[in-house]
Amino acid sequence: MINLYKIADRNICIDSISAAVHRLCAEYRIEGDIVPDIVVRISKADIEYERKKADREHMLELGDEQVPGDSTSQFSDRYLESLAVYRKIAEQMPFFDTVLMHGSCISADSTAYLFTAKSGTGKSTHTRLWRELLGDRAFMVNDDKPMIRLAENGPVVYGTPWDGKHMLSMNVSLPLKAICILERAEVNTIRRITPAEAYPMFLQQVYRPGNTEALQKTLTLIDRLTMETSLWRMGCNISPEAAQMAFDAMSK
Repeated sequence: MINLYKIADRNICIDSISAAVHRLCAEYRIEGDIVPDIVVRISKADIEYERKKADREHMLELGDEQVPGDSTSQFSDRYLESLAVYRKIAEQMPFFDTVLMHGSCISADSTAYLFTAKSGTGKSTHTRLWRELLGDRAFMVNDDKPMIRLAENGPVVYGTPWDGKHMLSMNVSLPLKAICILERAEVNTIRRITPAEAYPMFLQQVYRPGNTEALQKTLTLIDRLTMETSLWRMGCNISPEAAQMAFDAMSK
């Protein structure tokens, strides 16, 4: 099945095995005689690659608790195909000055704020607290895999179809005002950080292509992102006060 989509301002042709990917991307579909910037074709081999990769990551997470024969084989081919599609798109995006970054991104007063951290830290919980605090002034841009383009006038963040288990995303683009690295803490604290302090976490959280040329381009884009964005580190607990502190500091 073949359809055309606009994701992060790029025209993308997706040739998939199943229709599930096209349902996932439905809000991004476009029509017309348009030359695509990126063409994604999925094969059975791509799905098997995703299965093996998921198995390896699952075993690493289990560590000493793994059971012989345990695997992630419960993941459907349709789900694994959706991973293959986003991976192939992310591999090409650096050539358009765009990276995919793991994080939870929220809009507040028409400006975007992105929170990144290790899995399980509470990114989604924190952005939910922002929505509860700000009401109609805030909405989710993407809760898992937003894309960031390093434009001439500064970073722009985009919603994508890959929005995590809570399925919170919109097909929007907004100027990115700040990125905050979240850490769990009993007492809420927040401070500005330097590009050098942010770089190690950005290197972990930005998708790193397997292609050497694309990887080099990605590293250059990460450098630019740390230089062109307001950077923060926050130790936070799950409380409304954490959201108020973050908003007050980052929105100035």
